[in-house]
Amino acid sequence: MADADYGDLDETAATPGAVILARHGEPALSRRRMLNADEYREWWADYEMGGLAEGQAPPEALQFIAERAGFIIASTRLRSVETARAIAGGRAFAEDALFIEAPLPPPHWPRWLKLTPRIWGAVSRFWWWWFNHHDNQESRVEAQARADEAARQLIELAAAGQDVLVVAHGFFNTMVGLSLRRQGWRCVQDGGFRYWAARRFEMSRP
Repeated sequence: MADADYGDLDETAATPGAVILARHGEPALSRRRMLNADEYREWWADYEMGGLAEGQAPPEALQFIAERAGFIIASTRLRSVETARAIAGGRAFAEDALFIEAPLPPPHWPRWLKLTPRIWGAVSRFWWWWFNHHDNQESRVEAQARADEAARQLIELAAAGQDVLVVAHGFFNTMVGLSLRRQGWRCVQDGGFRYWAARRFEMSRP
């Protein structure tokens, strides 16, 4: 994977490990604001650079998953790195830009129109997904290719028989999960899409 070293892999095991896709913890940047499109674009840029809000404790269940995982991978965004650090218990983990979130450029709506960051996020994702609005950033087609490559490489890691834990982002994790399904994997535990949540995928049996 790009910018990451996972060490030497064992030969393919009889039973592949699982792939667990976890979302990062709650970021520090407040969503309780009203912004126009330009202001949201700046807000998202700050969000992408920021870390986690203080005072959070990772769920014990996610810490347990991290303890058992053969590989832990975080996206290179600070909120993901801090999440991985919180659950890894001092273990080393990889950081890989392959798992960063898909972009959220807002549509170019009038400046007088102000929405919360949460609503802007939903609107921007809809425009990006259905209308290919990407403002010269990564397009849906490009992000899908990245998700397919991420899924392929996670399957390759899991083939050694050890679980692989990815600590990344809500929507891109969803795209990777859909790609895993297309490649014969199924979600056996679904923790939803909230912060710190995880979904576990295993290879479908004949």
